[in-house]
Amino acid sequence: MLTRKQLDLLRFIQQRMRETGVPPSFDEMKDALDLKSKSGIHRLITALEERGFLRRLPNRARAIEVIRLPDAVTGPAAAPAATGAEVVRFNPSVVEGGRAHEPKRPAGIPAMATAPDENGQSISIPVMGRIAAGTPISAIQSQSRSVAMSPDFLASGEHYALEVRGDSMIEAGILDGDLVVIRRQETANTGDIIVALIDDEEATLKRLRRRGSSIALEAANPAYETRVLGPDRVRIQGRLVSLVRKY
Repeated sequence: MLTRKQLDLLRFIQQRMRETGVPPSFDEMKDALDLKSKSGIHRLITALEERGFLRRLPNRARAIEVIRLPDAVTGPAAAPAATGAEVVRFNPSVVEGGRAHEPKRPAGIPAMATAPDENGQSISIPVMGRIAAGTPISAIQSQSRSVAMSPDFLASGEHYALEVRGDSMIEAGILDGDLVVIRRQETANTGDIIVALIDDEEATLKRLRRRGSSIALEAANPAYETRVLGPDRVRIQGRLVSLVRKY
């Protein structure tokens, strides 16, 4: 499941290779997607690699292989991304078939772990991938495993878990490699630690602050600056409710 930029880049690479047999350069990719720097292309390519759409061949310059195209791509594979093309944004969901005893869920309807019932049994929470506590990285939108949680550590509603990468939240007790449990919600109070989706592209774990009409994403590490963004650039994807750590 890809963002618009990831889908546009994948289709551009596929189109160029069909036309010339040679992958485009990073500068060509940057210009085609109207990005300001090549670092954005590096992030997009890494995300496409992690999702199994691209493969970089070692010891060869500009060696990128398109392994597959997403199911959402219709028409000729080389066609440029059309305006309004369907893009599935970060919206954690359980991979179909994760629970064999459950009936098949219709496409487009997320299946998440919900709050426990009155019997107090442990709840299986889907681990949906990685989240950055530092420089924002793309969140992986597929279930890699699950973790059993006591009802005492969950709130009401739907939950998912993400593995933390980075050290920007260390003074909040969140370390690299920790597993954070997130209650899915689209609003939060100032001071809450949230999963924030920036520009519909990058997800990060930060403390929410409000500065007038702007949103501040505050790190818990003095080495990182607070990012202040317009409200139209940030979407709240959930609020931290628990943390899991192995020693």
